[in-house]
Amino acid sequence: MRILVASPRGFCAGVNMAIAALECALELYPLPIYVFHEIVHNKHVVDGFRARGVIFIDEVEEVPHGGTLVYSAHGVSPQVRQRAVARALNVVDATCPLVTKVHSEAIRFARQGHEMVLIGHAGHDEVIGTIGEAPGRIRLVQDVEDVDSLELDETPSLAYLSQTTLSVDDADAIIGRLRQRFPDIVAPPSADICYASQNRQEAVREIASEVDAVFVIGSQNSSNSRRLAEIAREQGVAAYLIDDTSDIDPAWLVGVEAIGVTAGASAPERLVEECLDYFQTRFGGVIESRALRTEDMHFQLPVELRRAAQDNAQSAAGA
Repeated sequence: MRILVASPRGFCAGVNMAIAALECALELYPLPIYVFHEIVHNKHVVDGFRARGVIFIDEVEEVPHGGTLVYSAHGVSPQVRQRAVARALNVVDATCPLVTKVHSEAIRFARQGHEMVLIGHAGHDEVIGTIGEAPGRIRLVQDVEDVDSLELDETPSLAYLSQTTLSVDDADAIIGRLRQRFPDIVAPPSADICYASQNRQEAVREIASEVDAVFVIGSQNSSNSRRLAEIAREQGVAAYLIDDTSDIDPAWLVGVEAIGVTAGASAPERLVEECLDYFQTRFGGVIESRALRTEDMHFQLPVELRRAAQDNAQSAAGA
């Protein structure tokens, strides 16, 4: 069996930063440490932190007064921030800077008097946080049909934003329809879909033409991982989104001579290695790397952690 391994794959800069931030918080602050929603959308990452005493919550009020709360990579709404202040929480903001960029655009568009259309998936943490920046000013669209059914009382000054983890092709189709319906719609200064999502989508499209099936390592609630599987299917090959090797059904591999392997932006590389070992052991697989480009993006730890680490170092030096 040929095993084509896509690159780039796995952790992006935003996920690396968020996970490193939570690791650092565990070193600097006493337990329990709370995280608003999942730090990243991956079952193995979340379960690993949970085993170390991290508590994942859905409501700020679950954190004791004065406790430590980490915001996930997906960002939060201003309402969540206000509730954290009201409870005097020690907050660590691990929001991906590329998500923060979209929030900033929403705030700026609202100040400029624009109504907004947000292209994204209903219920996703990132979408909830972005809509919270301008309540009542943002309409969510998930597909071209939603654009066609948009009803505006007047013809307002309109702008659009996008969730960072969308399929580039899907987003382009929706943007194209928005421009047809609203020729004067204002675009963000630069594309909202993040570099990592685009790179992983291009890489999986590259290998899909050479294989009979694609295995995407990632959790079901990971938007960017689901997009990778969808893109592979659009190329006419079977695609499976799996958390790990335990999800693999051997029947999927009957008659398969070549497979592609990739991982969503929140999936650890060790899960990729375990899958490659599985395919090599059972099918005598020969691994071939398909590197589309190199990523060198890096985000600093949240400022709260850098200050806390500096204070600890100064205290230790003084002692």
